[in-house]
Amino acid sequence: MAARDAYTGAPFVLNREFAERFGTAWVILSAKYGFVHPSDEIPGPYNVTFKRRSTGPVATAALRAQVEQMALGEFDEVVGLGGKEYRAALTCAFQGSGVALRFPFAGLPIGKMLQATRRAIDSGTPGLPPS
Repeated sequence: MAARDAYTGAPFVLNREFAERFGTAWVILSAKYGFVHPSDEIPGPYNVTFKRRSTGPVATAALRAQVEQMALGEFDEVVGLGGKEYRAALTCAFQGSGVALRFPFAGLPIGKMLQATRRAIDSGTPGLPPS
C-alpha cells in the first residue's frame, strides 16, 4: 500500500491534507522506515514509534543519511507537523543542513494542534509566521 494511504490515524490524515494543500513537495517521517515519499510502498502494519525507544525507531544517523540521499537538505525550509517526538527527530535529522525548520503548531496539546491544522486548511492560510 502507498505510504500516503497506509497511515490512517486522524492526526496523520489531517497532516497529509495540510501537506497536500500547502506543500510543494512532502515526505512522511516513519518511525520504522525514516523519510518515505507518499507513493512509496509500505509492506505492512508495524508498531514502532519515536515515543518509545524500546520499539526500535529508526536511528538519527539513518535519518541524516536519508536527508542527504533524498536531497531533503536542498530545501530552504521544511515544515514539520506532529508531536514533540517527531519534532525532535526532524531537528536531529536536519541538524547542520542549513535548512530552516518550521513547526507551526508546536507546543499545542494534540487536540488544539489538530484544531489549528484544520483551521489553517479551511482558511487557506498555513499559519506560518514570516521567515
